[in-house]
Amino acid sequence: MAHRSLFAERALLPDGWHDNVLLRWDEAGDLTEIRVDAVRSPDMPLAAGPVVSGMPNVHSHAFQRAMAGLTETMGDPADSFWSWRTLMYRFAQRLQPQHLQAIGRHLYIEMLKAGYTSVCEFHYVHHGADGQPYDNPAELAQRIVSAAQEVGIGMTLLPVLYQYSGFGQTEPLAHQRRFISSPEWILELRQRLKASMPEHANLRYGVAPHSLRAVSEASLSTLLDGLNADDDQAPIHIHIAEQTKEVDDCIATLGQRPVEWLLARQPVDSRWCLVHATHMNDSEYADLARSGATAGLCLTTEANLGDGVFDAQRYLAANGRWGIGSDSNITVNPWSELRLLEYGQRLLHRRRNVLADVSAPVIADRLFSQAVIGGAAATGRRVAGLSVGQRADFVVIDRDAPNVDPDNPRQLLSALVFCEHGGNPVRDVFVGGNKVIDNGQHALQVNALHDYRAALAQLLKETV
Repeated sequence: MAHRSLFAERALLPDGWHDNVLLRWDEAGDLTEIRVDAVRSPDMPLAAGPVVSGMPNVHSHAFQRAMAGLTETMGDPADSFWSWRTLMYRFAQRLQPQHLQAIGRHLYIEMLKAGYTSVCEFHYVHHGADGQPYDNPAELAQRIVSAAQEVGIGMTLLPVLYQYSGFGQTEPLAHQRRFISSPEWILELRQRLKASMPEHANLRYGVAPHSLRAVSEASLSTLLDGLNADDDQAPIHIHIAEQTKEVDDCIATLGQRPVEWLLARQPVDSRWCLVHATHMNDSEYADLARSGATAGLCLTTEANLGDGVFDAQRYLAANGRWGIGSDSNITVNPWSELRLLEYGQRLLHRRRNVLADVSAPVIADRLFSQAVIGGAAATGRRVAGLSVGQRADFVVIDRDAPNVDPDNPRQLLSALVFCEHGGNPVRDVFVGGNKVIDNGQHALQVNALHDYRAALAQLLKETV
């Protein structure tokens, strides 16, 4: 019988680092006991390094992993998010169901190896290239869920409502036809998914109105009313205030800033994840923090697209909840996302250790724990760290990694976040108590890489 326990000489629990920690979980993969200063029995498995919680990834577009590097040559001298979006649309036209599953399988293994144990997939490629639904309307969504289940990562799938190309209910562009649906179609897709691939402890379904520019107020309300009638705890994610043009267009069309408008018209609470929320004013920062929603920060992608810098100092001072996401998946590394969050603040405020606090002077520890808690809320799943009742999702750090001193755990996260000298510090990864990464390797990684490279060769053949 497989062991459902692990002994860690060092482990990071919600109240800090502890020595000689015993973790036990049940057959369902839920933590049932966490004991500190425990004594290890001879037959109990021993962690090969310090143990920390798995990190939830609050925002991913899996298919964009396959276009990494394709948009890094100047076309329009005024290159921006909007010119990048045009190239992304062209790439998305090439995707076939088998491509999406191959990309997802490879990407989710990469996430596990990096220490992400859950992912929120913001899924908006629904139809065939001609805009017509597949014979099975859930075809592409099922491919994504299958990829996650094959490799063992926790999944929150967020089918996306996308209706318009801009504010004022502007007609969608030709390249957007694969995305376009109605609230009723999205709600029906959820039912198809729940019937064919039912929710369980590692799988959750929510919804995602793409953005305020891509839906109307009426369709947003219809979507949320239908969701609440089915599951009033399901996660809700939305892109918002990512670019200044979006803010300007929202003011011009709706008379308010995006976050301001949403908070005034919807009961935004801890079920919600507002992805990016980059451009807010003082009252929006305060009101978003007060709502209990998660700000989904995707630092590498936001930098890549030239979006701007989220004022995390202001938001954390208001006790705002937040998590990190890999978004376009040009980088799949939670340590890098946390580093860039702090470094962006240093550049913005021109001083060091900006996100430290008198009560939490070690920045990396503070950021890591807050990202886990906010990320868990965004997933709608019990993945909020190493405590009884949460999922047994955790990471064993390689005690032999160059930056790791296993006898000095109080500097361990600082070394992982702020030192990068090659090599992966993640050794083993458990999801729901199942070891999915063993000594840095995944059982499916060879076949997954082969299929990914085959898909990439087909997709790039006529894209570039």
